[in-house]
Amino acid sequence: MKAIYLDCFSGVSGNMLLGAFLQAGVPESYLRDELHKLPMAGEYVLHVDTVQKAGIHACYADVRLSAGGHGHAHRTMRSIRTRIEDSTLSEAVKQKSIAVFEHLAKAEGKVHGTRADEVAFHEIGAVDSLVDIVGAAICLDYLDIERIFVSKINTGSGFVPCGHGTMPVPAPATAELLIGWETYQKGDHELTTPTGAAILRTLAEQEESLPKGFLTERIAYGAGTWDLDVPNVVRLFLGTYKGERKRAFCVLETNIDDMNPQIYGYLYERLLEAGAQDVWTTSIYMKKSRPAVKLSVLCDDAHRDTCVGIVFSETTTAGIRVLPLEARLEASRRMAVAETRYGAVSCKVCAWDGHISNVSVEYEDCRRLAEENGVPLKIVQREAMKEICTRLGE
Repeated sequence: MKAIYLDCFSGVSGNMLLGAFLQAGVPESYLRDELHKLPMAGEYVLHVDTVQKAGIHACYADVRLSAGGHGHAHRTMRSIRTRIEDSTLSEAVKQKSIAVFEHLAKAEGKVHGTRADEVAFHEIGAVDSLVDIVGAAICLDYLDIERIFVSKINTGSGFVPCGHGTMPVPAPATAELLIGWETYQKGDHELTTPTGAAILRTLAEQEESLPKGFLTERIAYGAGTWDLDVPNVVRLFLGTYKGERKRAFCVLETNIDDMNPQIYGYLYERLLEAGAQDVWTTSIYMKKSRPAVKLSVLCDDAHRDTCVGIVFSETTTAGIRVLPLEARLEASRRMAVAETRYGAVSCKVCAWDGHISNVSVEYEDCRRLAEENGVPLKIVQREAMKEICTRLGE
């Protein structure tokens, strides 16, 4: 499979990634043509140049606002999602772009105590970051990249001015996005931005060095803004990866005939919060024709032991079966919003092989709007489905 490894010894930002992708072989004309599919005509100018960073020949991509542009006006997650959805970009690019912004919204929302959809983006929501994020998705799609690996990340140090005042490096949203990842602080500048961190957190997996089975075909450099003692670049290794293709999954199963059924709802919540992909129960009969429940938990190997511990501690079982799965195929998913006369309804859009495979409306949103407006639930569901399918061209 096609893969890239990102060496972030001098941090990572959206424009650094764009520069690296361009030097790695994405035609500049192709990137510009695809970006023009966003409804942002006249709001920005993309400058691409060749630069030297401490002796390294690198590509520098710089997004500048056009005269009269309002790239740093506040935008909510909902408006950003709508802007991307209303474009003529491919479904695969839309999926990746919206997923990255949703990670940003969750991080900003947690930092500032705001719901993700209501987060007012400042630097992150400006035109330059929209171009960086969507541009990265366009480049990944062009290069047909299936796996992204990233090194330990240098965040830099010091303080940085932003819309909420002067903040320590890494910025709060960056720090939130990189929880659980190996980072270090070297240099007196902000080297990793929230946009760069969000792209990696959403689409990449961390490896200390080039993973076993990675065959490098080309190396490219994307330049950052700073002039430092070390090259302010992100180094991109482009090649093929012959290692494991997918995460290993298993199903944990156990039969229970002597437990208070009230516990199951709590058990579901604990398992899902602990990383289980799905949890379900099946009515069965055990010995002596005794009614019972078969508990099933779908999880990957990384969360298996945690889920096993929860099942043993919260249920009355004395044994768990572990059933390995050969594979688990997943359609890509993203959230969209249907604007109906009753209010906004969140919708889940699934895609397989770059094409929309299913669209579903969120039950809780429809129920709330039905109650608030005094109309049948099915009417709200029907209108939301009609609106979102019309928008998506389905």
